[in-house]
Amino acid sequence: VITGAGSGIGYALTKLALSRGAQVAAVDLHPGALAQLRRDMGSPATLSIHTLDISDRTAVAALPDEVLAAHGVVDVLINNAGIIQPFQRVEQLDYDTIDRVMNVNFMGTLYMVKAFLPLLRQRPVAHIANVSSMGGFFPFPGQTVYGASKAAVKLLTEGLYAELLDTNVGVSVVMPGAVATSITENSGVAAPDAEGAKGLQPTEPETAARVILDGIAGNKLHVYVGNDSRAMSLAIKLAPKQATKLVQKQMKGLIETPEST
Repeated sequence: VITGAGSGIGYALTKLALSRGAQVAAVDLHPGALAQLRRDMGSPATLSIHTLDISDRTAVAALPDEVLAAHGVVDVLINNAGIIQPFQRVEQLDYDTIDRVMNVNFMGTLYMVKAFLPLLRQRPVAHIANVSSMGGFFPFPGQTVYGASKAAVKLLTEGLYAELLDTNVGVSVVMPGAVATSITENSGVAAPDAEGAKGLQPTEPETAARVILDGIAGNKLHVYVGNDSRAMSLAIKLAPKQATKLVQKQMKGLIETPEST
């Protein structure tokens, strides 16, 4: 089961998983993206598509039966779906936006875990992989609430790892850095001025998908995607204030000021 399968990392995960012989239940909010995914994959019998808002707890609770009807079993859950926030400071964000980011990124992931964990516990070997973010352990001004939601996903996943250590279910938290996806557009967020991101070389979704699936196969707890994610993980541990100040300077040109909103 792969959420956010209609584009970006989720699309690449679906394509790679199918090529490795897996059956895939592709989940996405956008039916058009799922229909295009199915056409692109050649409409194989091993692929089912499921239109779903993961922040809708009732709809998520009904999904396992749909997946079982299509595939018979579930061995792996990859919670990839997520959105970012507008590039604004916390004081500028309205509560509807804050609720949406937290509900999709954290609550949606939690709903999916709770819905599918009973099925995963029944399998000889199973795995949960939750996609957090580099922003889940490193503070990026203008993405503070997004980062808080992804930090919650990170600790949720690490807690699950501890709770499931003596079971058949492996757990991974995935922390991508910059990846070349359409998350800005899919989140309904205006793209920031690119001047502040010069020199950034985002990871391609296909590379991210390979790293994630290999991390699951290797039963890794922490899966870092991209050199930037690995470097930031080290920087925030060794010199948190200095690293934060450096990124704050680089982000200044990307964040809306109160005067511009």
